[in-house]
Amino acid sequence: MPDRRTRVVDSASAAPLAASLAAFRHELGLPDGFPAPVEAEARSVAAAHPLPEADLTDVPFLTIDPAGSTDLDQALHLARTADGFRVLYAIADVPALVRPDGEVDAEARRRGQTLYAPDGRVPLHPAAIGEDAGSLLPDVVRGAYVWDIALDGSGHEVSAHVSRARIRSRRQWSYEEAQAAIDDGSAPEELALLSEVGPLRIACERERGGASLNTPDEEIVFRDGAYTLQRRATLPVEEWNAQLSLLTGMAAAALMLEGRVGILRTMPAPSPEAFAAFRAQTIALGQPWAEGVPYGEYLRSLDRAQPHAAAVLQAATALFRGAGYVVLDGEPPADPQQSAIAAPYAHVTAPLRRLVDRWGLVVCEALCAGRPVPDWARSSLGELPSVMGASNRLAAQLDAGAVDRVEAALLSSRIGAVLDTTVLAVRNGTVLVQLDDPAVTASVARWDGVQPGDRVRLRVVAADIPSGRIHFEPVDAAQPVPDTSDREEPDATPAG
Repeated sequence: MPDRRTRVVDSASAAPLAASLAAFRHELGLPDGFPAPVEAEARSVAAAHPLPEADLTDVPFLTIDPAGSTDLDQALHLARTADGFRVLYAIADVPALVRPDGEVDAEARRRGQTLYAPDGRVPLHPAAIGEDAGSLLPDVVRGAYVWDIALDGSGHEVSAHVSRARIRSRRQWSYEEAQAAIDDGSAPEELALLSEVGPLRIACERERGGASLNTPDEEIVFRDGAYTLQRRATLPVEEWNAQLSLLTGMAAAALMLEGRVGILRTMPAPSPEAFAAFRAQTIALGQPWAEGVPYGEYLRSLDRAQPHAAAVLQAATALFRGAGYVVLDGEPPADPQQSAIAAPYAHVTAPLRRLVDRWGLVVCEALCAGRPVPDWARSSLGELPSVMGASNRLAAQLDAGAVDRVEAALLSSRIGAVLDTTVLAVRNGTVLVQLDDPAVTASVARWDGVQPGDRVRLRVVAADIPSGRIHFEPVDAAQPVPDTSDREEPDATPAG
């Protein structure tokens, strides 16, 4: 499930928002770089690490990432077979570049994951690993964990196996380049087939009852003395590409459950009360979720360009809570499911950016090879849930605080303006609203008579960039704004 990703482009880098975001990083104690011993070990290992013996450099792998990316975790190659498709999905060989109990390992365990903020990222590994020796850059030979997954003609998995091999990516595609090449027919077959495999895997997701919240990337720009928000629509190729990652994570979980060792990413199913509350919100927001329609299918049916759809997706986040990690070493857990995916799932596709994936890859490769899981990995599995939990909490804190400051910046030039909003939720003493323009979600002190789905006008009283605090006051609160937008009923036919 892709996350909302907001970034500040160069035009805003010298403005007050940049200073506020930098101060917030300092407040959270985020590091500016890596200690000298960590950098030294990373450079040493990156220069000397041996490549796997197996050679797949004749396979024309490719990568698809945001333009300008340098930490490339995954490369793919798709081929048609007599019975369906063959998916080769190569994942960066980070375990070969991180010495167990070494300096890089210790620092990575302290960090847990790459942290993303609007003004940049705090990487998990030094650049010698994360952006060079470990990155599946084009036209260089790299080590990789290569997943070989067979799919039948309907996109269902038939078999999966992972082993280490050396590979060479032929090209680094941006999402825009890949989509254009697929659309105009110029894409090589190993890329063009993504337009067949991706939709088939989405159909499999429907069958399972899975769901996802796909939100667009956002750019904050500073133009003519004011901040503005620009959203980049999600391209079909991005979701198709994400389906390969989900496929691999599900294959990894199946291997771990069969071998009774590993670490799963789990999430409990939403409670009946949570479903009932969400259904009530969809009705209030004019986008009713019909009885009998799986919630994943309902979310897929929303037109994400519409303001009310954005409000529904915001409300749906209440269904995607409680995710965690469960260690498997012996008996399987009582509930191994990741409910949003609607299947057991494990993190194995982003080892450059997420600590736990390094263990998942090592475990799955050992199980496929019929070897014992290395002692360093098996003995430390139990440490990972707390490490990743702490890292995820820090990431959430960074995201929330950064978004607060970005939204304050967006409204800083509109003090006194009256804005149209939709009420998302009413919680005790506060009201959660979604502004039409800019697309800001904010909390306001509750007033009498307000209900979810109401259209109300709010006046911007204050917007403080350094603290991220925004203050509104309702205008004619007793008379909600009439909603003049077109509200279309979703298709009530059950699907999936």
